[in-house]
Amino acid sequence: MQKLAVNAATLVATARARITEIETQEAIALLGDPDVVIVDIRDPRERERTGFIPGSVHAPRGMVEFWVDPESPYFKPVFGQAGKRFVFHCASGWRSALTVATLQDMGFEAAHLREGFSAWVAAGGPVEGV
Repeated sequence: MQKLAVNAATLVATARARITEIETQEAIALLGDPDVVIVDIRDPRERERTGFIPGSVHAPRGMVEFWVDPESPYFKPVFGQAGKRFVFHCASGWRSALTVATLQDMGFEAAHLREGFSAWVAAGGPVEGV
């Protein structure tokens, strides 16, 4: 097997060093704020199996860049709302860190839930769909 120039853990660490990370308790406190949009990038099967944050928007990881780009035929208006604070999450914070770093490169401001949905559940954050 070919050795990678950069491993996944390094990519995540590099992303985390340059993006905004939100701790679990802060994210729970943001729930219900009309100026905050929580975006779940997990696979649909993960959401079905473990539930989701109430009111969260689902944007599968493979489509996020296209859904936030107003010039893309896949653009979703939820991402064009002015004055909103977007907080992305996955299960453990790795995928969302990479996602937010990419979105930041595109010029889309966002943050991510540092330890992901699993920490949300462990901290007693509300969950729907289970």
